[in-house]
Amino acid sequence: MPITLTLPEGLLTSQEQADAFAGLTDAILEVSGLIGNGFMTANIVGSIHVLPKEHVLSGGKPVAAAFVELKLPEIALATPEAKKAFIEKATDIVEKAGGGRLKREHIWSNIIYAPEGAWGIAGRSYDSADLVEAIGGATA
Repeated sequence: MPITLTLPEGLLTSQEQADAFAGLTDAILEVSGLIGNGFMTANIVGSIHVLPKEHVLSGGKPVAAAFVELKLPEIALATPEAKKAFIEKATDIVEKAGGGRLKREHIWSNIIYAPEGAWGIAGRSYDSADLVEAIGGATA
C-alpha cells in the first residue's frame, strides 16, 4: 500500500521525514485494525519526495506544504469514516513533524484506489478475496 510523502527541501530534517513516514504507516495499520499483521506491515511501502522549494506550489506560488498520497486496493479504508480517520491522522502526523514550520492548511492528502484485480505484489495480481486471504493468514 504505497504512501508518497512530498515536501519542499529544508522543511523537514531527514529524521523528521523518517518519523513522519513511520507515523503514516502506523496510521494505516491502526485505522485498518491491522496493527501487528505481518502481511500488511510488510506491504506498506512508499517514498519520500523532497523537491526544490520552488517546485512545491499553492495558488501557483512556492509554499511550505506537504502532500500525502495513499494508493490502496478497493477493499482498504472502504468506509467514509476510515478515510476521514486516516486523513485526520496523516495531517496530525505531518503537522507534528513540521514542528510549527508547516501550517495545517498547507497539508493535503488524497487516497487513490486501484481497480479490482489491479493490485500487484511480487509479480502476483491480487483481487480483494486474495488480499483478504493473505491478510487473514498473516502473523506478526
